[in-house]
Amino acid sequence: MTTEILYTKLQNSFANILEKYGLEDSEVTVDCRSLSPEEAIGKTRRRDYPILTGKDVMIQAEYKGSRGQAFTDSPSAFSGKLSEIKSLNPVKDPRDRGIFIAILNAVMSYLGLCSGTVHCRTDGPELCAEEMLNYLHRNYPDKKKIALIGYQPALLEMLAESSYRVRVLDLNSDNIGKQRFGVYVEDGNSAKNEIIRNYADLILCTGSTLCNGTIVDYMDLDTEVLFYGITLAGSADFLGLKRVCFAESFA
Repeated sequence: MTTEILYTKLQNSFANILEKYGLEDSEVTVDCRSLSPEEAIGKTRRRDYPILTGKDVMIQAEYKGSRGQAFTDSPSAFSGKLSEIKSLNPVKDPRDRGIFIAILNAVMSYLGLCSGTVHCRTDGPELCAEEMLNYLHRNYPDKKKIALIGYQPALLEMLAESSYRVRVLDLNSDNIGKQRFGVYVEDGNSAKNEIIRNYADLILCTGSTLCNGTIVDYMDLDTEVLFYGITLAGSADFLGLKRVCFAESFA
């Protein structure tokens, strides 16, 4: 699947939802803005989350009291009616893409069609890592080698200290080539194919790949892919992707 097909599919699927629930002409204003690191994730024990190092920005949309968030490297603001999102161009414009995904998450949360659209804060990421390990043990007891896509320090530390073997890919040059919790961070471009084809028997992939388009590299693979995080919350079912998130447990 190409990124153009992916985002067009999401636009059409969301338009159908708005029509089904009679929201396409909604007069309610949707506000979308960037969050400060503390608003987004609180005061965490560790300080190496991408949002705290300035590499990612979380934007948040609000619709009728429901919030939807998305990580993006191209943050922008939006305020308008739902009918106006038809003019957004998530295919070509990364700023529009972040806005579109955040709004989609907010509306889908409002409709009760998805959960986990707001990031866990403060101690939440650490607790999330513990829950993820329990989830993996319950559902993937026979998997041995996990590829972690995206540097998420709590998850990486958990995996590094577990019985699983782990390799991690990232696109941030500040992390690539460094040792993190005893694991060498590999280049998400050059090492990707080798890890997917020859190493992993389970891929744990950040849903933030939806915003930068690299999610298409982790779709339709022979190896099972489990997406994590908030960004993909409202889109996972549209795309037929398996997602796990414990954010609501620690909100």
